[in-house]
Amino acid sequence: MITLKNGPIWLQNNQEIIETVENISVEQGKKNTIAYSILESHNSSDVEGTLKLTFDSLTSHDLTYVGVIQTAKASGLKEFPVPYVLTNCHNSLCAVGGTINDDDHLFGLTAAKKYGGIYVPPHQAVIHQYMREVMAGCGKMILGTDSHTRYGALGTMGIGEGGGEVVKQLLKNTYDISTPKVIAVYLEGTPKKGIGPQDVALAMIGKVFKNGFVKNTILEFVGPGIENLSIDFRNGIDIMTTETTCLSSIWATDEKVREYFKIHGREEVYAKLTPGELACYDGLVHIDLNKVESMIALPFHPSNVYTIKELNENPQKILAAVEEEIRKQMDNPEITINLQDKIVDGKIKVDQAEIAGCAGGTYENMFDVAEILKGCSLTDDYFTLNVYPASMPIYSQMMDDGSAKSLLQAGAVIKTAFCGPCFGAGDVPANQSFSIRHTTRNFPNREGSKPNEGQIAYVALMDARSIAATALNGGFLTPATDLLEEIESDVEYKFDASPYTRVYNGFEKANEDEIVKLGPNIADWPEMIELQEDILLKVASVIADSVTTTDELIPSGDAASLRSNPKKMSDYTLSRRDPAYVPVAKEIQKLEEERQAIVKGNQVELSEELNALIDKVLENVDSTKENFIKNTEFGSVIYAVKPGDGSAREQAASCQKVLGGLANISVEYATKRYKSNLINWGMIPFTASPEIINELDRNDYIYIEGIRKKLEENATTINALLIKENTVKTIELKVEDVSKEDKEIILNGSLINFYASQNK
Repeated sequence: MITLKNGPIWLQNNQEIIETVENISVEQGKKNTIAYSILESHNSSDVEGTLKLTFDSLTSHDLTYVGVIQTAKASGLKEFPVPYVLTNCHNSLCAVGGTINDDDHLFGLTAAKKYGGIYVPPHQAVIHQYMREVMAGCGKMILGTDSHTRYGALGTMGIGEGGGEVVKQLLKNTYDISTPKVIAVYLEGTPKKGIGPQDVALAMIGKVFKNGFVKNTILEFVGPGIENLSIDFRNGIDIMTTETTCLSSIWATDEKVREYFKIHGREEVYAKLTPGELACYDGLVHIDLNKVESMIALPFHPSNVYTIKELNENPQKILAAVEEEIRKQMDNPEITINLQDKIVDGKIKVDQAEIAGCAGGTYENMFDVAEILKGCSLTDDYFTLNVYPASMPIYSQMMDDGSAKSLLQAGAVIKTAFCGPCFGAGDVPANQSFSIRHTTRNFPNREGSKPNEGQIAYVALMDARSIAATALNGGFLTPATDLLEEIESDVEYKFDASPYTRVYNGFEKANEDEIVKLGPNIADWPEMIELQEDILLKVASVIADSVTTTDELIPSGDAASLRSNPKKMSDYTLSRRDPAYVPVAKEIQKLEEERQAIVKGNQVELSEELNALIDKVLENVDSTKENFIKNTEFGSVIYAVKPGDGSAREQAASCQKVLGGLANISVEYATKRYKSNLINWGMIPFTASPEIINELDRNDYIYIEGIRKKLEENATTINALLIKENTVKTIELKVEDVSKEDKEIILNGSLINFYASQNK
């Protein structure tokens, strides 16, 4: 089904993989990729191997745009220099927090009017469907503050990052990265009946995630199999490439892409994109579409992949193994894990189904599900099926073609464009329930359950067609390939743009007299000081999991309702993974606040706690108490083996900073975007050897003398003093792959401080 191969890989005429070539170098061949041409057209760097990129447009949703604009405003923002789309699809149905959701929406609209933005009201479209329909174009680049910013199937290179990177673009700076590797995803064949885009995507994720084969690369989809896929099918695969941990994606384009843009009234943005006659790639993911089966990603990761057939043939064995992994991952004896209870008469019965968001809510998914369920009735048991069309134009077409009526008559519930089921802000299942979803992720507790309150739910990812087949079968897990009749989805799609008359398009119409409306929950960022000469870090959390997701670092769901209030939201940091973290972080933060008061002359006497800590450290450090207080910044540090998989939301890092976090230590960072978030919030992204986990315990201290000077001198190896209760030893930390500008941000204490220093 899928094979991997390291490069160099040669592709001839976008059709054939060949072993050797003559009269062309690898370097020349790499310049014949689609990715190279797009990157170069947006690059202003003249340094080989380094890119400084400027994007054609930007986008954020209501979980992130308040923080972005508040940060940009504090950094000198006057007007949005490129189209910046503010959508409202993440916190539009959450009945929590009183007025705070619509307060943020009002902030977004008034900010769009003041700075010249584009505002998409709640329920109109999920972020990525709107960008597909209205903003994507062949050869363009789009940067978004959502990790699933992917429009490669439409010839648009999308990158999802934390808010700090969008702030840089708003302030007319560049997105700086080393030139990424480009991996060819070679498609051949035609999917069999019942196979949908999620099946192909999950098969690929299962093959490449754990081995890191495509990490931080650009995936370039090529080969003869592309023409056998509809645009919705391609978009459905493309949006899920985020879960492979690649940086971005791009596809060869054809007449189907032209037709897509024509249907949406934008045929002029089409261009044929294809690799050169001989293109060279750094690796190959070879997918035979003929052999893809109906897939399922079991809890708790999109890479935990099986065929549905395999699972149905071995339910007890597979679910027992999954349960064991869950116990290790949750590390909470108070929670009962009983996924095997879902086996009824030898078959797996699920409790809930969701088809939603940028991955699930496409028109063809909606139509195919309606066709499968037409004339049938869902079970009257606990099982429910909720569907969310990804935009109001899609919903309009569903009303015209009768698919909406078919779904309603079958017993499905149709809701408006909303991302909530994907991240725990809507349709949270009951405790111990098993939910199957055509959404993007199934991380631990991402669906909204609270383990610290004894709750757990199990989410598996599946394609919409197999979800419909399961619904048709009374909630018993069923692959769509078992359906006897062909699923047809060739109805003519007509784009109804009329719902978008409510979209406010203020680009190039900034009104400096407009007053941005701030609800009572919208707060400015707390003051952050520049990095001091030395640092003392208190180990506030040690996480031994092989991967730590951003959902574990800062949970979504109800916690996200406080997104616009940094201090309030920070109290949720690691709350579902390590509830002891916040109290420990606050302990050292309180001592740092006292240290700063002494330095400023606002406090004379040392508290008993601060005095005891300084005495403890000075037993091992050659300094006077006065100099130590003056030169040493106190803060917390998190250790995790591989943190940052998943969401781009910056709160995973900013909440640590608000609590006084100064660094992370890891073996490696799961994604570039999480590492960027740490840097933009003035936190040092240390790495260390895997063995360091055997050295660290909560409440240990790490003292680093001369850290500021070491960063200024571009040192990559940092010797630090690990101070435990009864022992002291030297450990080695690394600061690698951090650019000169990134170090300047860290030295200034945050991106906000960095820009403030430039504007002095």
